[in-house]
Amino acid sequence: MKTMTSRKSLWVLLFIVIFWVSFTVFRNPSKIWVQFKLPVPLSHWNLLTTSLYPTVPLNLPVSPKGTELRVREVLEKLDQQIPPRPFTHLNTTTSATHSTATILNPRDTHCMGDKLDVLLEARDHLGRRKEYGGDFLRARMSSPALKAGASGKVTDFNNGTYLVSFTLFWEGTVALSVLLIHPSEGVSALWRARKQGYDRVIFTGRFVNGSSQVHTECALALNSSVELCQYLDAQDQEAFYCVKPPNVPCAALTHMHSKNIEVSYLSQQERSLFERSNIGVEIMGKSNVISVSKCNKEAVPTKERCKLGKASAVPSGHVWKNTWTPASCSLAPIKMKDCLRGKFIHLMGDSTIRQWMEYFKSSINTLRSVDLHETGKLQHQLAVDLDENINIQWTKHGYPFITLLAYSVKEMEYIARIIDRTGGEKNTVIVISLGQHFRPFPIDLFIRRALNVHKALQRLLLRSPDTMVVLKTENIREMSSDMERFSDFHGYTQYLALKDIFQDLNVGVIDAWDMTIAYGTNDVHPPQHVVGSQINIFLNYIC
Repeated sequence: MKTMTSRKSLWVLLFIVIFWVSFTVFRNPSKIWVQFKLPVPLSHWNLLTTSLYPTVPLNLPVSPKGTELRVREVLEKLDQQIPPRPFTHLNTTTSATHSTATILNPRDTHCMGDKLDVLLEARDHLGRRKEYGGDFLRARMSSPALKAGASGKVTDFNNGTYLVSFTLFWEGTVALSVLLIHPSEGVSALWRARKQGYDRVIFTGRFVNGSSQVHTECALALNSSVELCQYLDAQDQEAFYCVKPPNVPCAALTHMHSKNIEVSYLSQQERSLFERSNIGVEIMGKSNVISVSKCNKEAVPTKERCKLGKASAVPSGHVWKNTWTPASCSLAPIKMKDCLRGKFIHLMGDSTIRQWMEYFKSSINTLRSVDLHETGKLQHQLAVDLDENINIQWTKHGYPFITLLAYSVKEMEYIARIIDRTGGEKNTVIVISLGQHFRPFPIDLFIRRALNVHKALQRLLLRSPDTMVVLKTENIREMSSDMERFSDFHGYTQYLALKDIFQDLNVGVIDAWDMTIAYGTNDVHPPQHVVGSQINIFLNYIC
């Protein structure tokens, strides 16, 4: 009798629960969704629909307090290096033609291994000496006949003078170059403009609802009075938004593409600084060729092998016969297939690290691509050699990902979440490259993403200290790019931020920034021999 009574009570309780849930859903269908944050397949993110009042801007999610404090700390360091430099006329900005470069202690013949210093005095277009620094300069030495090159180190005295130091790595005829990429006034304008908006690039999302498709505007931040889909990474509070299509669920988002729009935060006068004729102008002039000989110097002592965590010199190395030679360590010849045997290599990031995937596939003829039933060049890629137990894959990083090509977002994730799902062990290698797709947006977005990746790597290396991690910094890119969106100045500030953020982790760093300056590529996707040099360092790190 007691059993029958208890069963009846259970049925009554179940009926009450079902009635309450049904009533809640019919009264406010979105409320139950928001309250329980139901999981959906799309990138393992929580999707929230948000209805906004007119003229109320969408506030970005608030990251954990510690992360935000660190973001401000990194940003303040950069701010200190880039003071405001307003100008009233182009004539008062730095002129490469009127600036002077003087080789200190010149000789008929210089000795290999020595340092050579050049004093640069910045002047404006009227020939007047500049009283402050901040010009964005690029120093390089090269011998085209030897296919040799190296970057130079620029020291800014913040008074209009600079010391450019070159290490004479090889003998022969050497050409010295110091390019004025942007005057300090242009640098200040780019830095100010970068902080002002997310709308230089607009994204379009494709939603699929049965046999029909609908496209809506998407962005990292939207000012809109219409209902929005929020694709939120709950752990790190990073979000991406799309205008919600009528009668289509947020989880129906399948593809994305982007395009630049005609938005500028520069004045017309400032924009004149970024005409192609004003970018990358030579300062050295005609007296830029020197002769270098061995000078009967003692043999250079043998350097230790390059390894993970070893600090890099400045410059980090040089190119000779199109082959990279590090300055502070040595590279051993390594057979790629032997090195990768038994290893799981996960490449994460942009198309510059996807070049590695293509290089591996072209260099190891036994690697077989696995059809993951995705479409397009930006699909997740996997290549395996079952006999040698080699597994290499490339995954694009999470939003923002800028391209005119439509790409699937169904499997798209933030790098930090992929790292958190990685077990890790001595044969697991993670390679990360971030930067190019973040240049058009406020830099705090990049700093926050780098910090979240850093935290995920800390967790990984705590639970699996044998896992190997390698960071590839950004490549320099074309000088014909839209400077407000993609200037190498934006890449350089991200390069500085990345070095600051990851300095405490035992990871390998491939200084692609310095390498691509040395090679003189000026191409976001450098040629195969440059990619091969990056991978040769990588192989020395892991084998």
